[in-house]
Amino acid sequence: MEAPNLMEAAMKFCTKAIHVGQSPDPSTGSTIPPIHISTTYTQASPGVTKGYDYSRSVNPTRHNYEAVLAALECGAECATFSSGLAATTCLFNTLRPGDNVVAYSDLYGGTYRLLEQVFRHWNLEGRYSDETSTSSFEKLIDANTKLIWVETPTNPLLRCLDIKALAELAHAHGAKLAVDNTFATPALQNPLNLGADYSVHSTTKYIGGHSDVVGGAVITKTEADMEPVRFYQNAAGAVPGPFDVYLSHRGVKTLGLRMDRHVENARRIASHFEDHAGIEKMIYPGLESHPDFALVGSQMSGPGGMVSMVIKGGRDGTFRFCERTKLFSLAESLGGVESLLNHPAIMTHASIPKEIRESRGVTDGLVRLSVGIEDADDLIADLEYALG
Repeated sequence: MEAPNLMEAAMKFCTKAIHVGQSPDPSTGSTIPPIHISTTYTQASPGVTKGYDYSRSVNPTRHNYEAVLAALECGAECATFSSGLAATTCLFNTLRPGDNVVAYSDLYGGTYRLLEQVFRHWNLEGRYSDETSTSSFEKLIDANTKLIWVETPTNPLLRCLDIKALAELAHAHGAKLAVDNTFATPALQNPLNLGADYSVHSTTKYIGGHSDVVGGAVITKTEADMEPVRFYQNAAGAVPGPFDVYLSHRGVKTLGLRMDRHVENARRIASHFEDHAGIEKMIYPGLESHPDFALVGSQMSGPGGMVSMVIKGGRDGTFRFCERTKLFSLAESLGGVESLLNHPAIMTHASIPKEIRESRGVTDGLVRLSVGIEDADDLIADLEYALG
């Protein structure tokens, strides 16, 4: 029998997640590499190092973690940060005053806040398409457009955008495409393989996976695209510490398994409650009723673990629902092994002005579920009780 090809490029996803960046420690044989907490490194002669000089610039533990994220995203390189917003800030800082960013209007409130309350003062303009079509993005592009920024699936309305078409559009106009891949993760979607230039993550979410560590990452398709990102990472210094990196890297190893269960549970919940009397609208990319169902089937290997829905009864009915769940914790964030419930209008998207927020569909009746990996029957029973 022919020996298997176990080179990194040929490995399957779960094998990469466990073995890339995890070579045994050469000095002790330790199967799990040690956590390198040293801030500085002894040099043999001025400027003569073993590849490390100061841990803001590069750290062995962080180097291993960045290697596995790059491999999982099929990218050239990865730079990690102390939070998802730090990663987003880095990418926007590779642009220049007078440039503009074209984005889909349904996006994380923190990203909108960055563009409108931080970078707009710096003369970087955000432009927003209210439609998912490529033509609607093209209408907003001009000579100063340097970046198209999209989430897919989006937060919190779970629209899905055509990455391949948007990459072609961006490149035709001399711009780059960045995809916030936090909701899908590389287990379900590889934006770089579809033509995107950057894949961005809040690793706080599914990659860390256990709601115990904050972080972010930018993965680039080419080494050249990484150069300004790496410069900013070192110059601004918003890097994760070695213990945070260790926890995040440990979470990566079960990402494939966890995402299978997240998707399975989300499908069960979305199907069960699609026609429920207490729900006005169920939003899940895995339902045939979803407007992007066909695109999801061609672009993703699964529709994800996020479910959004509009509760009947207005604000009061929605608050009652949010207060009654027992297994779904009412909390910020998403992507952990435990199920979470979020009210976007008051929580994650409160920084978007009310009139803009509501015009985009983020109303007082909207709730977002991060479906965990508990038993689906228990989760369904919990939601039934809350809706009761």
